[in-house]
Amino acid sequence: MTATPYLIRLAERLTTGLRYLAPERKILHRNFLLSMQQPDGGFCGREGGSDLYYSSFAVRALQVLGELSSETAHWVYRYLRGFDWRSLSVIDLMNWLSMSAMVQLAGGPDTLSDAPADWADQMAARLESLRTTDGGYAKGAEGATGSTYHTFLVVLTYQLLGKSAPRPNALAQFIYDRQREDGGFVEIAPMKRSGTNPTAAACALLHMQGRVDAELREDLAAFLVDVRTDESAYLANARIPIADGLSTFTAVLTAQDVEVAALVDPPILRSYVSRHLEMPTGGFRAAEWDTQADVEYTFYGLGIIGLLGPPAH
Repeated sequence: MTATPYLIRLAERLTTGLRYLAPERKILHRNFLLSMQQPDGGFCGREGGSDLYYSSFAVRALQVLGELSSETAHWVYRYLRGFDWRSLSVIDLMNWLSMSAMVQLAGGPDTLSDAPADWADQMAARLESLRTTDGGYAKGAEGATGSTYHTFLVVLTYQLLGKSAPRPNALAQFIYDRQREDGGFVEIAPMKRSGTNPTAAACALLHMQGRVDAELREDLAAFLVDVRTDESAYLANARIPIADGLSTFTAVLTAQDVEVAALVDPPILRSYVSRHLEMPTGGFRAAEWDTQADVEYTFYGLGIIGLLGPPAH
C-alpha cells in the first residue's frame, strides 16, 4: 500500500491550520504539554504517571504545533523502548507505532531497529486474530462481535504497517450495518442511538474506501444537525446537554471530509473554543463542566483550531 497513512495526513492538515495560531498561544500550550512529561520520557494523564494513551496525544499535539524537538523525541524513544510491542493491545500498539514514527520524524532513533525482519507481518497477524464474523474487529481476543472504534484503530494500525486490512468489502458491510435511522452510526450492534464519535470513525473508514456517496452525505448532514449546538460545537449524542472537545473535533473533521462543512460556523466555533475549552494557563479542558486541562483534550482543542484554519479578515 502506497497511500499516506490517515494519521500522517491528519497531522499534516492540522499543522498547516495551526501555523496561524498566535505565537504566545502556541508557547502557552507547548509549555503545558511539556509540563506533563515524566522522568521516564512518557506523558501523564490526570491520574499521574506515564501512560501510552496520553503520551500519544501529547506527542501528536507537540508535533502539530511544530514543537516536537529532537531532545523531547529522544526522551519519548527511551519511554517507548520500555515496551514489548508483542504484548500490547490494539490501541496501545497503534499509539506505540504512531509515536515511533513521530520520534523518527523529529530526529530520534528507530524503536524497531533491532526488531525481527518480519515484525510488520507479526503485528498484522495479531491484528487479524481480532477479526470477527461480522466483518469488523473486536476490542480483545475474547470479543465475539466487532467494535466500530476498534475496527477504525485496526485499520489505522495496518496503514502504519504499510498494509491494508484484508477483506475490505466485509469491513465496509460491517460499517454499513452499524448505521441507524438517525443517519449516524453506533459503536456496537445492539445500540439504537448513534453517537458522534462512532459516526466519525465509521465515516473515516468509508471515506478511505471511497464509499461516501450523496445519500450517505445527506444522512450524515441530518445527524450532525441533530447534535450541533447554537455555538457550532457538537454533542456526544443528541441526549447529552453539553458539547465537548472530542465530539466537536470529530464532528468538524467528519463534516469537512464528507463535504458538508457548511454545518460548521468557524467564527462562532472559534469563540466557543476560546471561551469554554482553552485554559488561560495553557492546555484545553474537555467541556464547560471540566475544571482542568489534560493532554488528550489539548490535542482535540488544537485540532479544532487547526481544522478551522486562519480566521477571515
